[in-house]
Amino acid sequence: MLELKLIPQYPQEIIATDEVGRGPLGGPVVIGAVRIFVEDESSLKTLLKFLKAKGIKDSKKILPPERAKILKKIGLEDSAFREMKMIELKGIELSYLTWEMDHEIIDQENILAASLRAMKEASQSLSFSKKKQTTVLIDGHMKLRWGTKKSPFNEIPIIKGDSKSVLIGLASIIAKEKRDAFMRSMHEIYPQYGFNKHFGYPTKSHRAAIKEHGPCLIHRKTFKGVKDFLRT
Repeated sequence: MLELKLIPQYPQEIIATDEVGRGPLGGPVVIGAVRIFVEDESSLKTLLKFLKAKGIKDSKKILPPERAKILKKIGLEDSAFREMKMIELKGIELSYLTWEMDHEIIDQENILAASLRAMKEASQSLSFSKKKQTTVLIDGHMKLRWGTKKSPFNEIPIIKGDSKSVLIGLASIIAKEKRDAFMRSMHEIYPQYGFNKHFGYPTKSHRAAIKEHGPCLIHRKTFKGVKDFLRT
């Protein structure tokens, strides 16, 4: 379990983040984030073993029906975007939330900047530590962007973190479930695009629907495959 090798000292606040939805032509990018506070390595090891036994891993390797079952087994409930919830697991309080950046912000800032901004804001929202003993595990190869300010966190980017870190894996499942649910709700408003099947990703049928009907409100207007069909 990678986390055991990365945490520099105890007690420690640990936040893990992952994003879902960088590649789609429509809809938001969604961040899943989880936060725990552990007193020692033994407590962390116990929690990680428990989560792993429940089936936590990279959300891309889990079929949609299984994702929901896993979260239910752990006791995690659905919540609105940016609404933090808490649960106790193995004597450790685990907080979690999803954080979204919509199509407009993605078009204004670009998808990478929007994703990193969402991770940053989610981490800030979850952090309770007053002593700055906080490690943030980030899926990917980049740290968060703070401009001229110094990061208040010990940030650790992990390439393919959702398959290497149990906590990032949990964050990825939470994010994937939330984004898929949102895109299914968008299908009710824009049924002609089939968002309930491809969730905004650039499938052949999705591209054909954009070509036929033009982009809708939630399409990313700066993305290739969308901007080509903007109607003035």
